Amino acid sequence: MSAESLDIILQHFNDLIPLSQKESKLVSEKFHYRLYRKNQYLLQEGDICKNYHFIIKGCARMHWVDKAGKIHILQFAAENSWITEINSFYNLESTIINIDALEYTEVLQISRDDLISLYKLAPKFDRIFRILTEINLSKLQQRHLQAISCSAEERYTSFLEIYPMLQGRISQVQIAAFLGITPEFLCRLRSRKSKSRLQES
Repeated sequence: MSAESLDIILQHFNDLIPLSQKESKLVSEKFHYRLYRKNQYLLQEGDICKNYHFIIKGCARMHWVDKAGKIHILQFAAENSWITEINSFYNLESTIINIDALEYTEVLQISRDDLISLYKLAPKFDRIFRILTEINLSKLQQRHLQAISCSAEERYTSFLEIYPMLQGRISQVQIAAFLGITPEFLCRLRSRKSKSRLQES
């Protein structure tokens, strides 16, 4: 693990709850650096999720492929965010979910055993990961509410607010799969928003 990568994740933790020197040292011992190539899987359907991933650089997506072969994107994760299949990770069950890299992606990852060890050695991390889980649960609930109560245009506006760092980095096909609409309909939404901005200026 490079000093730069370690600094990034330590800053992330310190923004939640400040760490002691001992706790910071544990992070350097328990987390491991990994580089994933574009399109490489972090997790593949049928496997057990063995790692919790913190994105240092790059972008990954979590998705499910239905019986008709249609891709449903559940989450994007870019710099300073986490991605894992939580049920498989904690319950050691095989997953129907895939996680893959949309570009060259650098992560720091921790195994289930190392995370449990971290909780025992420094209980503060139990609190930190509880906070992270609560944040992700809140985001998931908001996404569910949007899916049943918001228009496609409102969901697209929300996407732009939540993932501003992904503009120009992922394809319109990916965004459409996340929003649950066709790429053609997304193109019309983008055109409509562009016209609206021009009229306001």
